[in-house]
Amino acid sequence: MNICIYGAASDDIDYSFIKATEELSEKLAKKGHNLVYGGGAGGLMGAAARGMTKGGGEICGVAPSFFKVDGVLYDKCTELIFTDTMRNRKAVMEERADAFIAVPGGIGTFDELFEILSLKQLGRHNKPITIYNINGYYDSFKALIETAVNGGFMSEMSGRMAHIFDNGDELINYLESYKPEECDPAIMRKVKAN
Repeated sequence: MNICIYGAASDDIDYSFIKATEELSEKLAKKGHNLVYGGGAGGLMGAAARGMTKGGGEICGVAPSFFKVDGVLYDKCTELIFTDTMRNRKAVMEERADAFIAVPGGIGTFDELFEILSLKQLGRHNKPITIYNINGYYDSFKALIETAVNGGFMSEMSGRMAHIFDNGDELINYLESYKPEECDPAIMRKVKAN
């Protein structure tokens, strides 16, 4: 399976996040999975790539051409695809991936996560979306989604599109046993079909 991992590019984070992401990626590689990601050498992107390399998996890095700066991109990618824009980058990663994992990150990670959730809600794909909740990082995300569902801003089905895991092994087991759910955009968006 080609697994897309979204995550922080910053190295200014606690090492525990880096270690957990690298270990998760190494386990994925040892189980025969490959990585599709943003091509970065730093932060949790770099950790995911290093773990995949340690585990013997293949790595497809996807980056906008303006990232061609010394030290920004991981130098052991099996394949490196350059795009014109960040939007094109997200589209290539979505097309290449069979599943998605969001590890902790900032604005870019949130953007990628919310876009892939929106596409699933609209019935544009039916791939598994997971969140690795390292050190409780995504606890506030869970609360935000619950608030949106409870307030009627999104359906319960939409609120269940991303599966959140505190344990990496449980996350991997979910991905490997995933059965596509029926994604009816009318139900997801609470829109009545005519």
